[in-house]
Amino acid sequence: METRIFEGRELEACPNDDFVLWRDPKVASAVVVETDGGVLLGSQTIDPDYGLWCLPGGFVNDDEHPADAAVRECMEEISVAVELTSLIGVYHIAKTDAPSIVGIAYRGRIADGATPRPGPEMLEVGVFPIEALPPLAFPSHRHVVDEFIKSQVPVEASAPRRAAAKAPRGKPPSRSRAQPRPPRTR
Repeated sequence: METRIFEGRELEACPNDDFVLWRDPKVASAVVVETDGGVLLGSQTIDPDYGLWCLPGGFVNDDEHPADAAVRECMEEISVAVELTSLIGVYHIAKTDAPSIVGIAYRGRIADGATPRPGPEMLEVGVFPIEALPPLAFPSHRHVVDEFIKSQVPVEASAPRRAAAKAPRGKPPSRSRAQPRPPRTR
């Protein structure tokens, strides 16, 4: 491999053919699972974040839709099927020691009244009131939770209040004859 300039960026490329090593981001999904008046979190079994709490989620496989990955990850990590109810947002998660991540966060609820339990990647699961969450393993999960909280505030409450003002009344249409328009063609 040798370094070459492509589109203004230094990239690794093969000196014998046209192969270029594009370092594309990974795609991950996470779910804020609402249940019992709180948010469901799992405590990780994976180092370096062993024992820290996180949202259920993980990497999207190359052959699956991100929403399907979110549902799959919930089944793997908290052992319940979830129903995704809305998209919270799409985020860029910059990394210095690994490829960056495009994170896709969903809001969801447990399907069919199932009882969550830890999967192989979790020590335990717990439901926490939104105002009393434990420290989270990943800053990106904290950002997702913050966006989730903002999404719960009614639009009227989050918009700055302005003094009520009457909307100006429109003028009646002009009585002048409109110029004929040429017929539309496709």
